[in-house]
Amino acid sequence: MKVVIFCGGLGMRLRDYAENVPKPMVPIGYRPIIWHLMKYYAHFGHKDFILCLGYRGDMIKHYFLNYEECVTNDFVLSDGGRRRQLLSCDIEDWRITFVDTGLNANIGQRLWAVRKHVAGETAFLANYSDGLTDLPLPDQLAHFQRHGCVASFLCVKPNLSYHTVATRDDGVVTGLQDIADAGVRVNGGSFVFKQEIFRYLQEGEELVLEPFQRLIKEGKLVAYNYDGFWIAVDTAKEKKRVDDLFAAGTPPWEVWNSNGRNGG
Repeated sequence: MKVVIFCGGLGMRLRDYAENVPKPMVPIGYRPIIWHLMKYYAHFGHKDFILCLGYRGDMIKHYFLNYEECVTNDFVLSDGGRRRQLLSCDIEDWRITFVDTGLNANIGQRLWAVRKHVAGETAFLANYSDGLTDLPLPDQLAHFQRHGCVASFLCVKPNLSYHTVATRDDGVVTGLQDIADAGVRVNGGSFVFKQEIFRYLQEGEELVLEPFQRLIKEGKLVAYNYDGFWIAVDTAKEKKRVDDLFAAGTPPWEVWNSNGRNGG
């Protein structure tokens, strides 16, 4: 399946990176977030990517145009440094389509802008570009196929340090609960779409507003509940958490390294 990745975010809530680095290019270890996400999909055999570019799309283009395989792969250096022999590689069999989808476009507009690049596909995948997970992707796909819906999204518990509050009309608190224990679930940003999604999406609309409401009315939107590891790298706090997991040597989202990290 083709994989559409929405790469237009500014990363405004990620301190130290907001001014000149698009969110997908914020680094985790040796590689940017977008690489970790693409590596995840490639692990499950989905290696045809469509990048919906926005803010500093040039930086994403240059990153891949000047991609250095040796950074995260073992290699042999010989002839005084003049010859390099890679022992493994990351992106050799990836196909990446770069599409400028507008600086201020919303997610629905970005998807609409790349519709011709997924034309003919029975179904395709999509992602917000900042969510990392150890989700067994074939499980979500099987769930999607069983239900015969037009769209599926990953449904997860929020990794936020907030509390839900219940009050009386006069403001007196009657309940206070950690959001993680409140049974609340959120959109995890990992989608599966049939080609019919474009019949529900009109130009200019936000994906999860009007189009998803139309799907809900027809019973054609399904959520895949997952309670394993998931995090959206959206704030400095979440960035620190993934950095710490990476530094510990066992980042859960690196499903491609289930037997131990190689290089990265």
